[in-house]
Amino acid sequence: MSADAILPGFLRHVQACNRHDLTGFRPFAVGGRTVGHVRPGFLRKLSAMGPPFVADGDGLALHPGLESPAGRTRAMSQALARLVDEGEIPPLRGEMYAVGPGWGRPALMEMDRAAVPFFGVTAYGLHVNGFVRRPDGIHLWVARRSADRAVAPGRYDNLVAGGQPAGLSLAENLVKEAGEEAALPPALARRAVPVGAVTYLMEQPHGLKPDVLFLYDLELPADFIPHNTDGEVERFELWPLSRVAASVRDSDDWKFNVNLTVIDFLIRHGWLTPAHPEYLDLCQGLRRPLFPVAPDYTNPPKV
Repeated sequence: MSADAILPGFLRHVQACNRHDLTGFRPFAVGGRTVGHVRPGFLRKLSAMGPPFVADGDGLALHPGLESPAGRTRAMSQALARLVDEGEIPPLRGEMYAVGPGWGRPALMEMDRAAVPFFGVTAYGLHVNGFVRRPDGIHLWVARRSADRAVAPGRYDNLVAGGQPAGLSLAENLVKEAGEEAALPPALARRAVPVGAVTYLMEQPHGLKPDVLFLYDLELPADFIPHNTDGEVERFELWPLSRVAASVRDSDDWKFNVNLTVIDFLIRHGWLTPAHPEYLDLCQGLRRPLFPVAPDYTNPPKV
């Protein structure tokens, strides 16, 4: 077997999204609350910048004199613009994410989406599994991502998926994303049923991704044909669930986190059952604590 050969299985996708070593990160605090983690090299860069960043023990904090969410957001935006100019982070996207102590709690500030992984703050998004019931069973709408996408070009995706920006409710964002990505009329998009969330904690070269994906199921009429309007998707295909499952199990053709949302769908709709040897590990692994292990800052590794 070659080094590049794919070992079939569902659990490997969950494991891939949860590989991390938190001893290689330091805490990032806002308003006295730890909201993220940064790499030591990035911490040194930010510390050297000075305000709005200050040292906070072994970690980093936004200056405590910034007491309002609006003031923190302005200061962070100015700092991020400088980091872009210096080539430390990619160009900003103009889409703001809420930064805070947890879902449903007041935001401490907002941050441009492009910078979120560098600071290791929790990002939220939504994914919609659109499906059709046929006499031979459930069929799932599968999106093929456009080849020009910066993330996972040409990979398979959900019918609808998107990050959760500040200032919109999940319901509002679902309608927006559904219209942009699959030309779903608002009335049809609102039929989507919330069915839970998938969480994972993934280390990437530029930082840490503690992500929460809110999941929705949307049963669609047999005659509805989705089409993309924002250029993110090349085409849509309607696959029987057995083909979807085999593709996820045996290939790496799907966007990394979409594997998890599809596995969750397979479990909830009875395709993956307790008879499968990975069943319990999958059920537990799809909902991992975002920070399952506290980093040991008393004896940090040399970097």
